[in-house]
Amino acid sequence: MPLHDWADDRGWNSLHIVWQNELLELIQQRLPPGYRAYIGSVPALTVDAPNGRPDLNVRTWEGEPGGTEAQTASDPTAPDTETVAVFDLDPQTALHIDLHGQLVAAIEIVSPRNKDRPSARERYASRYLTYVRQGVHLMLIDVLPRPVGFSFADVIAANLAFEQPPCPVPFAVSYRVGESVPGGTLLAVWRRPLAAGQPLAAIPLPLTVEHAITIDLETTYREAARRVYLK
Repeated sequence: MPLHDWADDRGWNSLHIVWQNELLELIQQRLPPGYRAYIGSVPALTVDAPNGRPDLNVRTWEGEPGGTEAQTASDPTAPDTETVAVFDLDPQTALHIDLHGQLVAAIEIVSPRNKDRPSARERYASRYLTYVRQGVHLMLIDVLPRPVGFSFADVIAANLAFEQPPCPVPFAVSYRVGESVPGGTLLAVWRRPLAAGQPLAAIPLPLTVEHAITIDLETTYREAARRVYLK
């Protein structure tokens, strides 16, 4: 099935979930012994403090004088304070691959909320860069053309100071993190430009410097689209 035009992203959330699961099933069938693939979350909390607002808002509950002390004395499991912290829990999940409990590779599929605001773009660019900087091989898939002119692949290239041609959305990019060398770290990159109305290309997902598995984006996308009734 050709890639849909996701300028209108209605229905994306359903496809995202199912596509992630299709990729998981494909990868689990192809992993060498010792590797495990699963869908997990990456802890990423955003604390907002614009215009000099504090990181935490402390709400004082009205009650009987000395009530807090009495409660604490009678219930040692009661919290000392209850606060309203100004951050949002990150709902984004990713496909993770580990070897003997160590994360070695990840697949991230970009969602609208990952880049709908400057703060979101900065936050998720940092998240994707963190994989690479910690030696985790990364595949990044972005088929959402809005905002026009923005590309996480270009941001990553600029941040890591390696030259590459512009990589506009939609795309799939895969990064293989190699060994340290004088002046930096060896980084191999596979870029697959995608286009609405065209089949999706296959792309390698590195597991080590020597070994990778090929990810069939077209088959997994087609099956996910069928399961969520996209035509």
